[in-house]
Amino acid sequence: MTLRIGTRASALATAQAGTVAQQLGGELVEITSEGDTSTASLASLGGTGVFAKALRDALLAGEVDAVVHSFKDLPTAPEPGLAIAAVPRRADVRDALCARDGLTLDTLPEGARVGTGSPRRRAQLAARRPDLVLVDIRGNVDTRLGRLAATDPERHLDAVVLAAAGLKRLGRLDEAATELLDADAWPTAAAQGALAIEVRAGDERLARRIDHRPSRVTAEAERGVLARLEAGCAAPIGVHAFFEDDLVFLSARVYAPDGSAHLTSSHAAADDVDVAEELAVRVADELLAQGAADLAPLN
Repeated sequence: MTLRIGTRASALATAQAGTVAQQLGGELVEITSEGDTSTASLASLGGTGVFAKALRDALLAGEVDAVVHSFKDLPTAPEPGLAIAAVPRRADVRDALCARDGLTLDTLPEGARVGTGSPRRRAQLAARRPDLVLVDIRGNVDTRLGRLAATDPERHLDAVVLAAAGLKRLGRLDEAATELLDADAWPTAAAQGALAIEVRAGDERLARRIDHRPSRVTAEAERGVLARLEAGCAAPIGVHAFFEDDLVFLSARVYAPDGSAHLTSSHAAADDVDVAEELAVRVADELLAQGAADLAPLN
């Protein structure tokens, strides 16, 4: 029987799920979520989990055998009856600035209009360039990039910030990105660039062969910080985990929403079976001790 793999119907979702389908020899089943059809803000819809709900409902109903998520879109709490069978090799974790005329973050003119729907990116932009005008935007990659060429002054943007991984999967990175923002100085969303293959509990064998442990460890360490902080989608938090030699490094930064201040915690530990959880607890607890809950809304 052919493996039925559920995916959101957007161009980006089908592109990344198509890669998984090739690896597993499955066929795609497109599923539309409320997050794909609504123009309301992400926070008002209930956060990034709105993209996962329709996929999970189809999986639990037996309409598909596995679903492909952008791992950063999944709530950190486990879903009863479901399991993450695989985290394939992670793509580029960085954010990409896509600006008109080849501009970079430092060369954008004063008062330039920059679009993003992410509270974390807004805080980072405000901290780095407080003179910019930040515009809240929604929509798919093409819609956002299209605003760089818009002639309507209300719609025109000088730049947008997008995930490099999504641009790469759509074949748009080289064309659209004018600057890739260093992940050490500009940490990104937990598990950005990683995919998660979810199945019904007990069916992990369906996708286990494409699991890439280093990608799973770093993504789970980053997500573990959010879970420990009980942070929601509106929390301005950037995280970055990586392997170097036999150590796993994890850093997290909590921003004031207006970018006026931030707190950072970084720890490393030897790689073992519990390293993701161990590092997440150490980093999150240190951030809380420094006053992260007072600096920013975490949920």
